Amino acid sequence: MSETGPGLAAVLASAVADVPEPETPPLTAPLRNSFDYTRSLGPVLGRFADGIREGRIVGGRTSAGTVMVPPSEFDPETGAATTDFVDVGPVGTITSWSWQPTPLPGQPLDSPFAWALIRFDGADTDLLHAVAASPDDLSTGARVVPVWAAERTGRITDITHFVLGDTAQDAQPSTVEQETPGVVSYPIGLEIEHAATVVETLYLQGLAEGRLVGGRTSDGVYFPPRSSSPANGDPTTEMVELPDTGIVTTFCIVNVPFMGQQITPPYVAAYVVLDGTDIGFLHLILECEAHEVRMGMRVKAVWRDKSEWGHTARNISHFKPSGEPDADYETYRSHL
Repeated sequence: MSETGPGLAAVLASAVADVPEPETPPLTAPLRNSFDYTRSLGPVLGRFADGIREGRIVGGRTSAGTVMVPPSEFDPETGAATTDFVDVGPVGTITSWSWQPTPLPGQPLDSPFAWALIRFDGADTDLLHAVAASPDDLSTGARVVPVWAAERTGRITDITHFVLGDTAQDAQPSTVEQETPGVVSYPIGLEIEHAATVVETLYLQGLAEGRLVGGRTSDGVYFPPRSSSPANGDPTTEMVELPDTGIVTTFCIVNVPFMGQQITPPYVAAYVVLDGTDIGFLHLILECEAHEVRMGMRVKAVWRDKSEWGHTARNISHFKPSGEPDADYETYRSHL
């Protein structure tokens, strides 16, 4: 087979990035993304949640006479809304189970336990929950009873876990006042250990020292730098130290308050193209009236006190007008 272009070795050699190694090993840090999802349970799941909070297990009866736990909002046969509710259990039977030798963060128990499908007496479907017992004592057909939390809010975690037994004790009244009946919040989160690339590490080291470091690829200088160009995949070949001045391209005025907001509206979030770069990054424009911000405005970074610096872009508190004449349209047109 003949080659019609440069050989693979030549292509790879031309793609080698001339990026210096960071002064320290690549940075790592825990990264947690979380989102609390709040929902209204409605009349069917709301009955189940109210029962859990009161220390009862509520099922829903279908047109075929099947009792489902939790109750289904709609009859699986007819599609009609579920309106027939019945208390079941709270004693149940294990229909199948799996051993959890090493509990993970956020799981019901912090010592080894079993995940089990449990069918409450009087029910025809199974509920998944945790059972605290040794694997030698567990078996399909074993009888279990719930252990209730003292502070119950209408979530399935109001049952902390199940234990082996055939006689359930009545749940004590909950010690928590219900804030909004029928409404619950579910925290959703994922935590990972993020390892920065060499390019990211150089960028973060620069921030910790009060420097802005971008990366040059075949199609321009990026800030923050990328390991490769998102446009054509070419690697970053050079790290470039940049000034902390630039131009506002596009922007928006934030007028609506939201949870976790740290600045009182109105204020401006804008894309700033640092001098010497070819793409903007998002930051705040303060120290002027929101309506005074405009495309082409020259701005300068306002750094936090050095005692607050870390490996983060938050070292820059915001940008403010520099007082220089606005850039002309042709200067920033290509960045829009």
